[in-house]
Amino acid sequence: MLTDIQIKTAKPKDQPYKISDSGWLFLLVTPKGSKLWRMNYRFNGKQKTLSLGEYPLITLAKARELRDEAKKLLLNNVDPSLAKQNTKAVSQAAAANSFQVIALEWHKTHMPSKSENHAKKIMARFNNDIFPWIGKRPITEIEAPEILKLLRKIEDRSANRLAHDAKSIISRVFCYAIATGRATRNPTPDLQGALMPVTVTNLAAITDPQEIAAFWRAAESYTGSFVTKCALKLSFFVMLRPGEVRQAEWSEINLDTAEWRIPASKMKMRDEHIVPLSKQVIEIFREIQPLTGSGKYVFPSARSTTRPMSENAITGALRRLGYTGSEMTAHGFRSMASSRLNESHLFNPDAIEKQLAHGDHDKIRAAYNRAQYLPERVKMMQWWADYLDSLQNSVVVPFQSKAI
Repeated sequence: MLTDIQIKTAKPKDQPYKISDSGWLFLLVTPKGSKLWRMNYRFNGKQKTLSLGEYPLITLAKARELRDEAKKLLLNNVDPSLAKQNTKAVSQAAAANSFQVIALEWHKTHMPSKSENHAKKIMARFNNDIFPWIGKRPITEIEAPEILKLLRKIEDRSANRLAHDAKSIISRVFCYAIATGRATRNPTPDLQGALMPVTVTNLAAITDPQEIAAFWRAAESYTGSFVTKCALKLSFFVMLRPGEVRQAEWSEINLDTAEWRIPASKMKMRDEHIVPLSKQVIEIFREIQPLTGSGKYVFPSARSTTRPMSENAITGALRRLGYTGSEMTAHGFRSMASSRLNESHLFNPDAIEKQLAHGDHDKIRAAYNRAQYLPERVKMMQWWADYLDSLQNSVVVPFQSKAI
């Protein structure tokens, strides 16, 4: 019988050779030095060889255990090689139907209709909060308690909203698996009421004219990064989401025609968005152009010009100016503009909504609105910029009753 010392000291030769153990088990030593466990046996009158793995991954004790299991199969008239192939096929099928494989397929199928930023956020949810726990599990074996366990891990970080988002994402993957014939049931509805509720709060925004005036003056006196200061100032004027501001590219901006055309791939509603540029916005772009104009991004990262500025840069600037999250957020610039523009009664509410890039599920109406309201939006954006300038000088202009 073989010993561990014999196995360890076995040296390769010019030709493969065998070192026998007991019960048909032997070690095959190759010219390259590999040591492979094999078992000879007869089935239905034919001589066959079963491969049991490689030493030292498969130890001598484990090899003998596998040999004994194969012998039990032979006693029941089962070919060990065929049984191994069937086990491997089942394992491969389970891997092909794992949650992660199906989730990635769902992401590839459905995310092209969403913005690039949204697709990245969903993938981050998978990689950080879902795949580590159930990614390799066959989707048909995942039940509600297992899902709840991973959601509890998210709740333990006081991320209740994220836990609900993760549950929704998991549910959509199960629905896709059912539609493609790889699952018959979605267990997430069984979790109804199991998660802590989410308290819905509106994103803080400054809307009072006097407070806007103080805020605008504070932004002008910002002493941090010049790139961040320009992005902060721009946020007052353009009514865009923070991600759309920080990912601004010079190729999208035409200072001669006073237009910023953001491609559909960057927009939440997957529709190209036009931002008419006021004189004040053009001035901001021209101010920063000598610094970043030779690169891709208007507001590049401080660490690498090949990436846009951090998603926390504007929020950090607000905190540096002394504004807390309950007073002003990076998203609050949109509410600031929307509130004042609607209260002015100078512009069609649909034009304001269009400039905010809120979705219109009727594509024909959406295209019509884009053409119909653009001239009005040009006037509106210049009016808004002039109004902000008037506030900066502490002269709050009363809203006019006549339309522009």
